[in-house]
Amino acid sequence: MRTAPDASAVLMDGPWQHRFVAANGARFHVAEAGEGPLVLLLHGFPQMWWAWRAQIPALARAGYRVAAMDLRGSGASDKPPQGYDVPTLTRDVAGVIRSLGVGEAVVVGHGLGGTVAWSMPTLRPAVTRAVAVLGAVHPARMHTAAAARPLLLRSTSRHLAFFQLPWFPERRLTRGDLATRLLREWGAGSWLTPDAAATYRTAMQVPFAAHSSMETLRWLVRSTPRVDGQRYLAAMRSAIEVPVLQVHGGADRCLPSATVGSATADHGRPFRLEIVPEAGHFLPEEAAEATTSLLLDWLATLD
Repeated sequence: MRTAPDASAVLMDGPWQHRFVAANGARFHVAEAGEGPLVLLLHGFPQMWWAWRAQIPALARAGYRVAAMDLRGSGASDKPPQGYDVPTLTRDVAGVIRSLGVGEAVVVGHGLGGTVAWSMPTLRPAVTRAVAVLGAVHPARMHTAAAARPLLLRSTSRHLAFFQLPWFPERRLTRGDLATRLLREWGAGSWLTPDAAATYRTAMQVPFAAHSSMETLRWLVRSTPRVDGQRYLAAMRSAIEVPVLQVHGGADRCLPSATVGSATADHGRPFRLEIVPEAGHFLPEEAAEATTSLLLDWLATLD
């Protein structure tokens, strides 16, 4: 009988320190390095903190305190049975920022973590200094016809429908190859190494990680007609009053660049949009140098 890996399996060694901090009634894992203004990194699906392994040391060398966080239910963070809606995830992030001993942070999110990052200036403005979003469309725009139309014929819409089923997606993540299939389908080129694929498969096999990941994706779909979802979307239609950097892969096969739309002042003051032409969805790994360079250039404008 195969034994599932425990959370220690995702605490890889490197130029960072692993810490556990309490926030919002749960315990969260962060990989931390450097000193200076805090930059908090939020991973996407189907990933964990390790997706930022190229950016952590580079940002630390540039004079920032960097903390790559495992979101609720992922990696080595707690996996409680509830709390996988985006508003709760923003409370988690705000609590982690305070538990790290600072009053505010620059929040950088990719994919699903990007959705959380987009939400921080509106839902948790007191702790949000600025936001950088990679491979994620603003939540309010995602519910417009202009953004939804390019997704209809994409594998993304089919996967989202499959994720709504009970138990089957979790089994495909823990016993099958769904995690690595998504990493290959949504990326561009042959960026995914065998070691990286094995690492992400292991992370999904940590007890309750696969189910927790599915719960957030289910909330994004199922909450739309409900009161909680409508309240969230109404809040997200307000203007963002902090600096925002949005980076998108020109070859993103999860959220094609056509979903991004044009720059709007309501999405950041100031707002900056960058397209990385040959990159797919997983920018921190597929285009590590370009991603790091864009982040450093933008962060320097905040100092």
